[in-house]
Amino acid sequence: MKKKILSILLACSMVFAMTACSSTETQGSADKSSGSGDKKSASELVDGKFAETRKIVVEVYDRGNDGGSDPTNNMYTEYIKKGMLEDHNVEVEFKAVPRWTEVEEINNLLAASDAPDVCVTYSYPTILTYAQMGGVLDLSQYVEDYKDDLPNLWNWLGESNIYWDQDPDKGTLWAIEAKLAVSNRVLTFVRQDWLDKLEMKAPTTKAEFEEMLIAFRDNAELLLGADASKMIPYSVSYDVGWRAATLIESFLDPDMSDKEFYVNGFDDRKLTQNGTKEAVKLLNKWYNMGLMWNDFALYGSGDTTEDSMMKAGYVGAFTHNWDYPWRNGEDSISANLKRQVGEDAKYVAIDCFEDSKGTYTKFVPGPIDRKVFFPITNKEPLASMLYLDWISDPEHIQYLQIGDEGVTHTVEANGAIATQAATGEAIMNSGMNIDYTITCNGLKFADENITNLSRALAYPGVDPDDVINAHNLANTDLRVGKNVNVGAIAAEEGIGDTLSSKRDIVYDNAVVAKEADFDKIWDDGVADYLASGGQAIMDEREEKWNAAFGDATQLP
Repeated sequence: MKKKILSILLACSMVFAMTACSSTETQGSADKSSGSGDKKSASELVDGKFAETRKIVVEVYDRGNDGGSDPTNNMYTEYIKKGMLEDHNVEVEFKAVPRWTEVEEINNLLAASDAPDVCVTYSYPTILTYAQMGGVLDLSQYVEDYKDDLPNLWNWLGESNIYWDQDPDKGTLWAIEAKLAVSNRVLTFVRQDWLDKLEMKAPTTKAEFEEMLIAFRDNAELLLGADASKMIPYSVSYDVGWRAATLIESFLDPDMSDKEFYVNGFDDRKLTQNGTKEAVKLLNKWYNMGLMWNDFALYGSGDTTEDSMMKAGYVGAFTHNWDYPWRNGEDSISANLKRQVGEDAKYVAIDCFEDSKGTYTKFVPGPIDRKVFFPITNKEPLASMLYLDWISDPEHIQYLQIGDEGVTHTVEANGAIATQAATGEAIMNSGMNIDYTITCNGLKFADENITNLSRALAYPGVDPDDVINAHNLANTDLRVGKNVNVGAIAAEEGIGDTLSSKRDIVYDNAVVAKEADFDKIWDDGVADYLASGGQAIMDEREEKWNAAFGDATQLP
């Protein structure tokens, strides 16, 4: 925590120093980049190409995958570099940023004036913090002035995602929202072979899920033999708010107003939503019954201990991203489980956390994903916008997601793409190569029909029916988030990382507490979260909502 706070303070002071020392130069550059300067730059394009070669640096996540490819130098980076040079005469260099500490790293790079020209992050508050200090380019002028040169970007993202974060009063646009190709988010998975061995059906309610966990615990010797002591009936990580998302959401009012959801919704882990406490109380009960991974809170972001236990076959059930068991090809949980335990060993997706209506409401965000922004040090905004356009071309997205035929995929008789395990520089370090398709998250081919046919074949060695089942469950009873655009919330600036850390501590401490101590630990933890900035955010959100929408509690 102290390290993160010091990093932000250092970043802030350095940005101020940078802005003060180069205000004349920067402002002059900004003035040239806006209005007539943009038009002049755009007019220099001949058939979409610069007369003189331009150069940009683009951020890419380094996920630290064992046996993965170099994120800055592989088959896909070469494809992008070659394409951008041929199509736009723009030279592209990739700069790796650790995925699991990306917010801290972006803070440091921005503060040191060393951030890539094209940056990507999941944290909009981080962008907003630097934008308010003059460290981020306002993209509103570029998306409009260059619109004719950006057909792919506009066709893919549309006005909704491009202008999602635009300030309704000032018109500033600090980031462009990438688009989710699918809404699939989080699901619960169970060991089908364990259910079969115990002659149990897949649970469809919380009560049945608990009965299943008890059966796993009480039959550890039957299921694991000599490894019975390693039995983990149900696993979550330190990030309880994400990893137990479907359970938490089952305790929320499926018909809650848009206003209530927004006011309490600064944090997508839903700490302050009404109903979350009851969900965590159930997790606390299961923890004290010996139904959960005892040490989950000790292993932080990026740690592979939990995955290793799943691969070894010790975990009966877990909640995670909708396709998590099948990611990473030959190093996936699924592939390792089969090698370690046997061909019949596998995880299958289930829906078992019913809400007050008896349905399985899943609160999914609007079709937005990562946020793409340009730091003030970016001297090539047009080249950077052309980069976003290039990677938004449907054919380019398709190649980046499937690679070369015979190397990373095969083509079925019906045209469907079947992904196969890759080696060397052809290895994708992220699912669907989303670290390069930064404007698109999710399978998306040029032909929508081929996309649908291919979805079930996107995971080598996995039963297509299991993928189809997971996809269908992930799209059951969705409640899709709406864009509440009331302008910047000042109370959110610079506080996101601090509150996220506090949130995780609240969740973790509450789950592992003695049952008799649960209420106090939860209430005290939430009170500290609110006093540390959470309440100010909620108050300002309500104030801004009322100013924008009056007495209305629902959006169209």
